[in-house]
Amino acid sequence: MREIIAYEGLCFTIEWFYDENGVSQSLEYFNGLRDAQKRKVLMLFKRIGDSGKISDITKFRNEGDKIYAFKPQPDRFLSFFYIGKKIIVTNAFCKKSQKLPENEKQRAMLLMQNYNDRVQKGMYYEKD
Repeated sequence: MREIIAYEGLCFTIEWFYDENGVSQSLEYFNGLRDAQKRKVLMLFKRIGDSGKISDITKFRNEGDKIYAFKPQPDRFLSFFYIGKKIIVTNAFCKKSQKLPENEKQRAMLLMQNYNDRVQKGMYYEKD
């Protein structure tokens, strides 16, 4: 399987995480959104991909433990930074409360570890 690129910018490439079966929960969630909501998500990806940062914490925030959240209201797309100027989007959900649900953050952390393990073993990206 090759990377599934959401946006390739001057500063960062944003990729959808996929599991061992080739399934990407975050991409499936994105594909289920209305067009207007998809545009909000893609604008945030473009902003960080091209400029390298989003200073507005209402749009992008460090959630701790190396997990970051893209915040196109009311949705959340959790992610992490990886070497090679990559941002990997792990999971997505509709936020229903003020605080980030702990189970969603834990899931993002587990998927980050899964990604790291698979990349180190040469099992994530297809070799050319």
